Amino acid sequence: MIILIPPSEGKHRIKKPQEIRFEDTNFRFTKEVNQVIRLLSLMDEEDLRSVYGTSKDKALKFHRQNQDAMHSRCWYAIERYTGVVYEHLDWLTLNDSAQDYMEKYVQIISGLFGLVTPKTLIPDYKLKMNLLSLQYHWKPILTEALKNEDLIIDLLPQVHRRAYQSSDNVKEIEFLVMAKGKKTAAGHYGKAVKGKFIRYMAENNVTKLDDFEGFDYGGFQWDGNAFVKQGD
Repeated sequence: MIILIPPSEGKHRIKKPQEIRFEDTNFRFTKEVNQVIRLLSLMDEEDLRSVYGTSKDKALKFHRQNQDAMHSRCWYAIERYTGVVYEHLDWLTLNDSAQDYMEKYVQIISGLFGLVTPKTLIPDYKLKMNLLSLQYHWKPILTEALKNEDLIIDLLPQVHRRAYQSSDNVKEIEFLVMAKGKKTAAGHYGKAVKGKFIRYMAENNVTKLDDFEGFDYGGFQWDGNAFVKQGD
């Protein structure tokens, strides 16, 4: 079993990262990361602002940071990421058993690194999956990496789902609100529920879909296909 979760756009700035540099970590997708970095090197500086969605100065800063990723010092991926999902997951308050569960089963899909576990050492970076069509760069690579899993629990947004080929072993999990007889995506609040759900799986050693029934947060309950909250 593998649980696929998204990264977050926001990253913690680690004041004292480990001395090891990313190029020395023996990361399994080093070749593919270098391919992304080479692709970035082909970009014209005039295009950076539109690619990174920031001011020109910030875009240049992010671009240089990404290009220097192989030579940058590292920290644990799970502690790099901020955002609503990670705030509600609250990694640092999980006990050792729950953290071990996450390291065993959870994989974070990243535009720059492909797949990382919570304790994978990565440098600071900023690169969305939908930039430069990175989901198509990663699709054959990640599909191959995941092909032998008996169950893939997919907690990804659509842009990250395009980074691998879904098959019969994939269960895509949605968080929905029922209102006026229609189910709609839970939106921003759904990210908080997703974080709590990941935490629930880790704390309860969830290894099959039947175990989802025990999760109840903010009115979201498992209906056998998705987590649904009844609206007003």
